[in-house]
Amino acid sequence: MIELFRSNDPIELSWAQSVLADEGISSHIFDFHASIIEGSIGALPRRLMVDGEEESRAKYILDIARRELDAHNAAQEASDALASDNGA
Repeated sequence: MIELFRSNDPIELSWAQSVLADEGISSHIFDFHASIIEGSIGALPRRLMVDGEEESRAKYILDIARRELDAHNAAQEASDALASDNGA
């Protein structure tokens, strides 16, 4: 298993697992129980892992998905700003 990234954010990890699953890539979260034992204060990041054979494909897929998400969020922020300017 190869580590793709570490995060304390369970939403980010869930999102990444979902994106990978949609592309047929199995992933696992390591250190989940260690995080619970330390009291879930976020001191121990969880690791998203994939099979070594899927590493480059998984990284590529997540990179594209992050770019699309960033573009979507930027467009939404611009739309919200425009709406608030028109309403003022």
